[in-house]
Amino acid sequence: MGLDPTFLLLAIGVTTFAGAVKGAVGFAMPMIMISGLASFMPADQALVALILPTFLTNIVQALRQGGKAAWNSTVGFWRMIAALVIFVLLTAQAVPFIPQAVLLGALGVPIVAFAIVQLAGRKIRFDARNRGLAEVLTGIVGGIYGGVSGVWGPPTIALLVSLDTEKQESVRVQGVVYSIGSVALLAGHAGSGVITTDRLMLSAVLIAPALAGLWFGFAIQDRLDAQRFRRWTLVILAVTGLNLIRRAFFI
Repeated sequence: MGLDPTFLLLAIGVTTFAGAVKGAVGFAMPMIMISGLASFMPADQALVALILPTFLTNIVQALRQGGKAAWNSTVGFWRMIAALVIFVLLTAQAVPFIPQAVLLGALGVPIVAFAIVQLAGRKIRFDARNRGLAEVLTGIVGGIYGGVSGVWGPPTIALLVSLDTEKQESVRVQGVVYSIGSVALLAGHAGSGVITTDRLMLSAVLIAPALAGLWFGFAIQDRLDAQRFRRWTLVILAVTGLNLIRRAFFI
């Protein structure tokens, strides 16, 4: 896989933690993985590494209430999903041409901003009176950033909050959107040249720790102070995001 054994163990640790966070609080797995992995490997390698683990954990999340509920969520948010897929496929092609320093900064700044806004207790909301337009714009924003970083959560969450989506449906919709987005990301980077056999092997190796972390997160979900756990997760995200910004300047 072209990865030093020490870094492989670090990658497994980051992925397990990211899966546990996703299971416990339902968000942030791609952000934790991209910020953590890109701290000790090239950003484009980190991007490929997160594809398979995030895809499978999102499938589990999407199907927790059954296939029919997942299909209904897909139909209900088809505009956002379609826009997301199109723009992931388009922007993925740009990754090989983005300088490493720029890519690290592009990853770090939004992650730190998201963490700070969440820690401040602010909810990002869209004007969702025109739901169709709001969905399309959300898909475009998520697709542009997702194709480069594999992270499309913040705009998706903002739309669901703006629509006052019920908690269980919100989690399910996120699982559906992120699963389909992961397939588009894989397809997009199949043509961008970023995916190699070694990188895809690393992504496959990280599936098991991701699922183990996810089920651990499910198991502890009701036993933790969820707010405190979420707050510390955001602090970790902010720190890792700041480290990416540091690397962008001192690469």
